[in-house]
Amino acid sequence: SCNVLFYFAGLGCGTLAVLEQNEAGIVLLRSFDWNDGLFDVTWSENNENVLITCSGDGSLQIWDMAKTKGPLQVYKEHTLEAYSVDWSQTRGEQLVVSGSWDQTAKLWDPAVGKSLCTFKGHEGVIYSTIWSPHIPGCFASASGDQTLRIWDVKTPGVKLVIPAHQAEVLSCDWCKYDENLLVTGAVDCSLKGWDLRNIRQPVFVLLGHTYAIRRVKFSPFHASILASCSYDFTVRFWDFSKPNPLLETVEHHTEFTCGLDLSLHKRGQV
Repeated sequence: SCNVLFYFAGLGCGTLAVLEQNEAGIVLLRSFDWNDGLFDVTWSENNENVLITCSGDGSLQIWDMAKTKGPLQVYKEHTLEAYSVDWSQTRGEQLVVSGSWDQTAKLWDPAVGKSLCTFKGHEGVIYSTIWSPHIPGCFASASGDQTLRIWDVKTPGVKLVIPAHQAEVLSCDWCKYDENLLVTGAVDCSLKGWDLRNIRQPVFVLLGHTYAIRRVKFSPFHASILASCSYDFTVRFWDFSKPNPLLETVEHHTEFTCGLDLSLHKRGQV
């Protein structure tokens, strides 16, 4: 069976719903309420029952499906909306990074009751913070200041600043097959690929969305395939190695498409 996450930001309250897909379809396993909208969610990489959400009141919540009704722990340090949260992907670390509209990213160890470090440098709200799947302690952030930034948890300052778009950058992701390749998605409706060894110009630009791109994710199974979703209601699949990179446009949704991910377990499941 495959656990699926859904989070909903409503007026004044949020719900974390943990869903399971089985023969009967999609069924609700557990749901948890929070008193503010929930903007992002990440599964623990070392405990299948644990997840972390982040919310409009600036806090992060740790939930355990096997235990209590409320969160195990709440971290309240960000001073504005906490918009992004991600659990580290490399072996040997259990670290969480959060990004906020207060223009900071924070590093957390879920076993410690307060943040380990705060990363400052962005001059706009942070929309996305994503760990490198290759390099321990390295994460990327995308911001309203039009930049993509690369950070190393061992050093407090920014490692690399990429002026990625002439518009707010809402999303970024790392290629699963190339530690130097990232993609950004922005309000200018474009996706751009960046090689960290040469940031003067993008290695690819993908055009087709008609409104801001809210999230982009690389495929876990194919080095040059990625998926994006947008305020234009569509989900699009791309292969940037092809002369005509747009593979498919999916128009199932009737409202803003705010998030997506690709299954690590089932090839082709999104």
